[in-house]
Amino acid sequence: MNKVKISLFALAAIFAVSCVQDPVMEESVANAAQTNVAKKFINTPENATAGKLILFVDEETAEAWSTSEVATRSGVQVLDAAVAEAGAESIEQVFNMTINREEKMAQDLHRWFVVKFDDESDLQKVAEKFAAISGVKRVQFSTKLARPSVKVKPVQEVFATRAADDMPFDDPQLAMQWHYDNQGLQKIYKGSKAGEDINAFAAWNYTAGNYQVIVAVVDEGVKYDHEDLIDNMWVNTGEIAGNGIDDDGNGYVDDVHGLNAVKGNGNITWTRGEFVPNSKGVLEWKGDSGHGTHVAGTVAAVNNNGIGVAGVAGGSGNGDGVRIMSIQIFDGVDDTGLEQNARGIMYAADMGASVLQNSWGYPSDPARMNDSVYEDVYGVELDALKYFASKDNCPAMKGGVIIFAAGNETKASADYPGAYNEFLCVTAYGPDGLPTSYTNYNTGCNVAAPGGDFAYEGYNYDYKYDGCVLSTLPAETIDTFTGQPYGTGYGYMQGTSMACPHVSGVAALVLSYAMDNGITLTNTQLYDILASSVRNIDDQLTGSKYLYPGYEEYGQMNLSTYKGKMGTGKLDALMAIMSVRGAQCVPAVVGKELELNIPSLLGNGDIKVKAYNGYEISDETKKRLGIEKVEFFNTSLYLTCKNTGIGTIKVKYIAGGDKVGGGGATGGKLMEKEVVIVAREANDNGGWL
Repeated sequence: MNKVKISLFALAAIFAVSCVQDPVMEESVANAAQTNVAKKFINTPENATAGKLILFVDEETAEAWSTSEVATRSGVQVLDAAVAEAGAESIEQVFNMTINREEKMAQDLHRWFVVKFDDESDLQKVAEKFAAISGVKRVQFSTKLARPSVKVKPVQEVFATRAADDMPFDDPQLAMQWHYDNQGLQKIYKGSKAGEDINAFAAWNYTAGNYQVIVAVVDEGVKYDHEDLIDNMWVNTGEIAGNGIDDDGNGYVDDVHGLNAVKGNGNITWTRGEFVPNSKGVLEWKGDSGHGTHVAGTVAAVNNNGIGVAGVAGGSGNGDGVRIMSIQIFDGVDDTGLEQNARGIMYAADMGASVLQNSWGYPSDPARMNDSVYEDVYGVELDALKYFASKDNCPAMKGGVIIFAAGNETKASADYPGAYNEFLCVTAYGPDGLPTSYTNYNTGCNVAAPGGDFAYEGYNYDYKYDGCVLSTLPAETIDTFTGQPYGTGYGYMQGTSMACPHVSGVAALVLSYAMDNGITLTNTQLYDILASSVRNIDDQLTGSKYLYPGYEEYGQMNLSTYKGKMGTGKLDALMAIMSVRGAQCVPAVVGKELELNIPSLLGNGDIKVKAYNGYEISDETKKRLGIEKVEFFNTSLYLTCKNTGIGTIKVKYIAGGDKVGGGGATGGKLMEKEVVIVAREANDNGGWL
């Protein structure tokens, strides 16, 4: 360490002498230094947390800071001088290195640090001081999340309106959850069509969940003691609730059901907020809305328990529902900054979650945002997400899957992080099977699911919510409209926020089925199952529909605007389960050219996607089947098998759009689908598998 100090001071002395002797060199050195500092900035201080910076440092600086007994003293003089000048109060690693240390170091997570200082300090000036340190490679402001804006309609629990023998479970409000089994009732939504749902009832004949599958809900805090959620909440058995001690030594106190990433402990909350005056001086509630609890209910409200609603993967009433882990990133009027968000995602990965459910994002200008910009501006968060994707937390899957809502700005691009090409991004449709009035679409969007759409009724144009998504609520949370507690544990919401947990729930169902049948998938395979197990939406996108049924004066939506831009299609849970039951087999006749049309392999065979000029055929398969030449044209592969036998081919397609995201582009997610080629002689009587 002393040698480092001497070399640094010697270098400084050389520069000092040079500057005295040559004013021109002094100016050029200063300009070069200023340019170098500017290059280290990842983002801007706009909408950033005061008194905080995130730094990515070199190995030497990481070692000095992580091993120092005093948070702001590293032992490296030039480093400590800058820290002191900035008035830093603490320096700590963003990621918890006491768990899975080697894995995190391999992904350079140990090089991220957060520096805290006086909130009154000039954020930009402090950032410039740290950027001037050679060991600091990148400086990132802690950008705050944007809380989703939602309309909530609380409803009292009601009894089933359909015959008991028509229902798979005895949850009394299941009949009102059109998004699982749509009967096309016009009283729910004008234009409602039978079958416009995720086909959950059919999928439940094969599985309704498995308690070993853990879904992390990154959102407002989940009401873990809700009567319809409590039995499906994840429990950290190494922690004792309420004793104020980190019993399991994972770095967090009382984290029994998850992590409050805002506060940095296990105190999950859902009723925090305050009344603040609006532009007219009227007090309005700002804070928790029950959003996280609603999302969690769609994923895994307890099924067949005789109360409330059902969840997509809520089990059969025998303790077999998937488990919900709450990762709280909104707490009253407080929202996470980037490093807190990253810690929450890391916690989910470290504590066993395999599906990451995200109904949040950063609304942005598509003209200014693409995958490269996201990689730069949100580096610490992206590193956490990639760490989650790398974890083998479910016995039925290698890696983790990450699912995001597309956003609700009626914008021709998904919000980030959902738009990033390595995640799955969900658009929303209503009970009519058509795009909703609010959904984002086009670039970055991969698959569609029910998000619900409200309508109007009566002469006063009152909101009608039956066409929205029904799920769980915290009864004690304040209703924005009335200023009073909801007073019920159930209610309606709409949004891509509500569509997203349907996809996360189906992902959990697929893993549950795989668990039950001893099947192991990769996360790449699960992404393909979710994107290809779909029903066509594009064929419906002609003409127009009213923005809000019952209020026709408001205007119409041009449906052709959405054609080819809602993702691959509408997710079907039964198709997804069937995909796990076996790879798709394609027959081939020896000596005859086979056309392998990629879109025909997806969903019902009528899905319109952009085939990607890419495929994988192993040398072993080529040799076994005698494949000498493969050609790609339009959306098909053409090949001829000269030998009988069986081999596998991976074909590729783009989920959402006509180009792959990455680099300077926002685009679709590149998917891989495995196809089994079964080659037989022409006189084999068509005996295909």
